[in-house]
Amino acid sequence: MLKANIAVFCSGGGTNLQALLDAQAAGTLRSGRIALVLASTPEAYALERAKKAGVPAAVCSRREIGSQEAFEAAIRKALSAHDIHVIVLAGFLSILSEDFTRCWPGRILNIHPSLIPAFCGKGMYGLKVHEAALARGVKITGATVHLVNEIPDGGPIVLQRAVEVLPGDTPEILQRRVMEQAEWVLLPQAAELLCAQIVKGEDKQ
Repeated sequence: MLKANIAVFCSGGGTNLQALLDAQAAGTLRSGRIALVLASTPEAYALERAKKAGVPAAVCSRREIGSQEAFEAAIRKALSAHDIHVIVLAGFLSILSEDFTRCWPGRILNIHPSLIPAFCGKGMYGLKVHEAALARGVKITGATVHLVNEIPDGGPIVLQRAVEVLPGDTPEILQRRVMEQAEWVLLPQAAELLCAQIVKGEDKQ
């Protein structure tokens, strides 16, 4: 295996996907290649980013497919078709079951917009995280990349980066700063670390 194949799961604009694509183009993501973008809705702008980058894409909508079992079966089919080794959740708002995550031990990365264990867990995503941070009055927030297990935001931490909370911040302003200063930096670094580990392990076999 020369490079690990990465599937990036998205639900919206795909800004973290773009950070990964940019890192791949720059050569800083060198042990893996983005082989699939999987969106949870056909309206996700991440699909347009994938198209512009020439990356294969698929849509698996839980709402349209129906049951969780059928939804995850469709995901598994897409992953198998592209020989995926690593999954990166980059703003993917559909919940994956314990049965699914158990099949990918140490192979699923997620980016969360806080310094876990602060402001994380079930129901904490998107602007809600930054609203909670501002309501609490913290002076430092940030982002965390962690491995995914059956507990929401509960897997082992891979990387963290702190970001200052400034006077006058709104949830939207803080969200943008956390993305620019932490998320877009950390996620490509974590993907490279995991892919390098996988490639090295395959080379030893």
